[in-house]
Amino acid sequence: MGDTPGRMLRLLGLLQARASWGGAELAERLEITQRTVRRDVDRLRELGYPVEAEPGRHGGYRLGRGGRLPPLLLNDEEAVAVAIGLRCAVDGTVAGLEESAISTLAKLDHLLPAHLARRVRSLHESTASMLWSDARAERVDATHLLVLANACSTHERARFAYTDRGGRSSKRLVEPLRLVRSGPRWYLVARDIDRADWRTFRLDRVKSPEPVGTYFEHKGPPDPVAMVTEGVTARSYPYRARIRIPLPVEQAVRVVPRTLAVIEEGEDANSTIVELGSTGMYRMVGYLAGLYPPCEVLGPPELRDTLRAHAEAVAQANASSTNQPQGWCK
Repeated sequence: MGDTPGRMLRLLGLLQARASWGGAELAERLEITQRTVRRDVDRLRELGYPVEAEPGRHGGYRLGRGGRLPPLLLNDEEAVAVAIGLRCAVDGTVAGLEESAISTLAKLDHLLPAHLARRVRSLHESTASMLWSDARAERVDATHLLVLANACSTHERARFAYTDRGGRSSKRLVEPLRLVRSGPRWYLVARDIDRADWRTFRLDRVKSPEPVGTYFEHKGPPDPVAMVTEGVTARSYPYRARIRIPLPVEQAVRVVPRTLAVIEEGEDANSTIVELGSTGMYRMVGYLAGLYPPCEVLGPPELRDTLRAHAEAVAQANASSTNQPQGWCK
C-alpha cells in the first residue's frame, strides 16, 4: 500500500477496534511488512498518538490514553448509531450532557453524508419521546454515570453514598457489573461487599461515586437486565400476583411485556408463568380482566376469588339492559 496517510488512518482504525494487536496481524491486515508497521507506529507517536508496544512473543501494539484524541473512524451503521444516541442524550434523562450532546450532534450532522443524515433525521422526526412528569427529579449526573461506567469496564471497586426508597442513607462499597437503563431511569447492578449479595441501585439516588483502586473478577454474575427487570416490576410493588397465560413465552410477552413482569416458561411449551405487581388488589383485578387470552390466577387466593366475582358482575351487567350488576365494582 503506497498511500501512507491512508494506511496510517487504517492503522488507527484497527488500534481503536481492539485492545491489542500483534505486529504480524497488523502487517497482514494492512498488506505491508512488520518493519513498515513499526515505522508507521513511530509516525503516529510523532503526531501525538500514544501507541504503546509490549515486546515479547505475546506482546503487541495498543492505543493508550492521553496525547491527542485520534480521529474516530466509523462505518455507516456506527455513524448512525452515534447520531441517534446523541439525540437520545438530549432528552434530559442525563444531567450535564445536553449542551455537549447538541454541539457534537451539530458537528456530526454537518459531516454525515447526505443519505445518512436523512436516515437519522427521519428516524428522529418520526419518534415521540414520552417522559414522566417527575423525570427531572430523577435525572442522573453525567459525571456519576461515567465514573460507574468506567468502574464496570475496568472491574474496579467503587464506593458511594446511597439513599434507599425509604429515605435511609448509607455508604456502599461495591463491585460494579453493568449499567442498565429502564425508561427514564438508570440502574447499577453490582455486588455489595458488606452485604455479600447482588444489588440494584438507582443512579439518581447515588451520591459522590468514586473508584477505590481495588480490582476484582466476577464469579458467577447474574443477568443484569433480568435483575433490574425483576426489581422494577413485581418486587417494587406492595401487591404481587402470579398468573399462568395459555401461550408460549414468545407470544405471552406480547400480552404482558417483560418490562412489566417477571416471565418464565410454564409446565409445558404452551403456557407461561408471569409474576407481576401493583399498588393493590383491585388495580390488579382491573389489569388482569383486560388480558386476552384470559389468564389463570395462581396466587394469592383472594385475587382469584375477587377476579371471578368481577367477571360474574360484568357478565350480569351485560346480560340485558334491565339487569343491575352484583358483586364488587371499584
